[in-house]
Amino acid sequence: MHYLGVIVGIFISSLGLMFIFLYTNLLTLGYSFFDFVQFISTRIECLLFLFGLGLIIFSMRGWINSVLLLRHTSKFSR
Repeated sequence: MHYLGVIVGIFISSLGLMFIFLYTNLLTLGYSFFDFVQFISTRIECLLFLFGLGLIIFSMRGWINSVLLLRHTSKFSR
């Protein structure tokens, strides 16, 4: 069931990243890079990227722990 969280996280983070790319046009209008970062950090649709990334990491946490545990036990079981 954690695959659903990963898929939703990928969708949300790609949506947020799309808006970040769209807002890069502000750099051509004369905004400095600091102004650009300040602007996108206040936009909710750009913060979706961080939320989606967190959702992916949280959803894969159990999978990562089980894979690391399997490697650890299989390495020392010989």
